[in-house]
Amino acid sequence: MTAVSAHPEQPRATFEHLQQAATWFALLQSESATASDRLRWEAWLRKDGGARAAWQQVEAVSRDFSSVRHLPARQILEDTRATATRRRRSALRVLALLPVAGVAGWLLEREMPWRAWVATYRTQTGERREIALEDGSRLWLNTASAVDVDFTTTHRRILLHAGEVLVSTGHDPAWEDRPLVVEVAQGRLTALGTRFTVQGDGNAADAALVTVFEGAVRVQPARGGPSLTLRANEQTRLFVDRVEAPAAADAGSDSWTRGQLVANDMRLGDFIDALARHRRGHLACAPVVRDLRIVGSYPLADTDRILAALQATLPVRVNRVLPWWVTIEPAQGPDNRH
Repeated sequence: MTAVSAHPEQPRATFEHLQQAATWFALLQSESATASDRLRWEAWLRKDGGARAAWQQVEAVSRDFSSVRHLPARQILEDTRATATRRRRSALRVLALLPVAGVAGWLLEREMPWRAWVATYRTQTGERREIALEDGSRLWLNTASAVDVDFTTTHRRILLHAGEVLVSTGHDPAWEDRPLVVEVAQGRLTALGTRFTVQGDGNAADAALVTVFEGAVRVQPARGGPSLTLRANEQTRLFVDRVEAPAAADAGSDSWTRGQLVANDMRLGDFIDALARHRRGHLACAPVVRDLRIVGSYPLADTDRILAALQATLPVRVNRVLPWWVTIEPAQGPDNRH
């Protein structure tokens, strides 16, 4: 008898599904939309699960973007930090009211959101932040990142819940008896007098990327298995049960700490994926142009300027279906149709 999963795989939205959904969204939001347009949209939505998944994603991006699009940048930053503080206080009040079993269940249900809300330090999309720690170490948080810092008389621990952090270890003799450890969902990193980055989204099913620029880092998977000592100019992918063999570090992979995105013969698709992390709304690359190569250093302060530069130097066009839905497509090719 074949076992049936209690949680069947959800339909996936392809690039084409997403483009169609964004085009439909733009039409239905316009004053020119007719009753006939709505009937055709409903027929498209019923066509397959991928269409429905794409529509849900477009709606989600719309809600996220519309809540901030009319606010000045400084007000957005102040409001999001104030909201984070209120959420941390609310979460702690909930914990105080729940029995132990209830706390465990509540945390399991809301694992990533709760941890991000109560994190010691966090950044919003497009924000980067430098932090000085009491032992002389320094942290740089990349866009949309969250970390907890836990320093006591017995240990020094940093927990990365989301995003990316660069760690530069301090040299205060008073702290030398407590190794500096960075924990991620996939395992533990022990700093051995070093400067390194770790990137992960908090999902243990995915890999965390670890890159060492100076010194060394001992990398240990969460579920045991052999550890690996990663040395300067090396990087690896850490999984919960294994560590990949070291590879040469990508040159310029720490350039975000200087407000730059550096591409050294980089695939356009990988470049757009990295740029999308620094930009609100949806930014994606059509599969047909993902393998184009790109070289250059791009200032992250103005992502629209980066997109304009790509259009000027590569055989691509920037397609803005909506102000917050942007795709990179072939310069010559058919428009997206319903």
